[in-house]
Amino acid sequence: MTLLETPATRHGGESAPTGARLADVIEPQFWIGTPWLSPDRYSIDAGGLGAEAIADDGGELAERMRSSYHDMGMVLVTDTGFTDADSMRSLAKLVLDGEMTYDGGANPRGRLTPNVYEVGAPASAWLHYHHEMAYVSRSTAAIAFLGIHALPAGRGRTFVSDNIAVTDALLATPFGQKLKDLGLCYHRNLTDRREYAGRVECGVYNHWQRSFDTEDPAVAAERADASGLDVEWGPNGVLHTRYLSPAYEYFPRLDRNVLFASVADHAIWFDTWPLLQHLPNEHRPLDLTFGDGSAFTRDELQQFVDVYDAFGTPIDWNVGDVAVICNHRFAHGRPGIDLAEGERRDLGVVLGASFERVGVRHDRW
Repeated sequence: MTLLETPATRHGGESAPTGARLADVIEPQFWIGTPWLSPDRYSIDAGGLGAEAIADDGGELAERMRSSYHDMGMVLVTDTGFTDADSMRSLAKLVLDGEMTYDGGANPRGRLTPNVYEVGAPASAWLHYHHEMAYVSRSTAAIAFLGIHALPAGRGRTFVSDNIAVTDALLATPFGQKLKDLGLCYHRNLTDRREYAGRVECGVYNHWQRSFDTEDPAVAAERADASGLDVEWGPNGVLHTRYLSPAYEYFPRLDRNVLFASVADHAIWFDTWPLLQHLPNEHRPLDLTFGDGSAFTRDELQQFVDVYDAFGTPIDWNVGDVAVICNHRFAHGRPGIDLAEGERRDLGVVLGASFERVGVRHDRW
């Protein structure tokens, strides 16, 4: 596959809802029909080890999990026997080096239990590959997913894309070099919850009150500033934020710069989101431009989607499965999911330790 192939020439993944397909929509495929990585390189079957061994910080399972995460940048533990989010979180913490919370301009997520969050997106929408919290100056080093409810027959997959391979492939293109030279600007328009009291929240993605966990505009502006965001108040209480950032980020573990951006923060993120997909791009809550303010061409957006798809690997979920993924070495996403009556597909989300963005090191290309 080349980066110029179109989605129509490929296969794999679950389809977006039929009504969501528009003539000009760029549909992610998430892989090329075969996994980029073999599951035996990152999967561990916990069956038969027992609850005490699973919870043992110095035990065999913990050491195997840490070894896989260190070598591969991810680990998936299956057949844990767990059905509750707290036990799954405890297992993830055998690898996670600390935890952080969503704040300072984060996208909306509800809490399932303390420090375990919802995915924060409608099941019917596809979620383009992305690195968690790439749109603020303080991000997370890792993210864990907990299989709380699962679907049969491989439905409801999450996909991960090998970001080291993605980085190398993109840097070999004029588009990748353009990203290197110009960087990015993240544009966000956060609505005022008070403007929607008693109304259907059509066109709403995130209220600034929820994003910054305050009802005070001054406190919201202070917290935005602490996250490296430029702020401007607009009509009807809308808070506009802007974040200038390199498209790549230095990763100390591998002593090199890696891609730390995707189309997930562009207006096309909402192409299949209910209450938002009907809006023209210029009226959607998010936009992503080059650092000089110039817009992406459609071909550039297509290349950005294709390069992640080229190195994708699916994760099939069962209840109790726990995956821990390095936020530098992998991006994650998923197709839209059609749920039948009575079906549930719920992943809990746990964030690892935070880190401050440093941008690129010019001697580490």
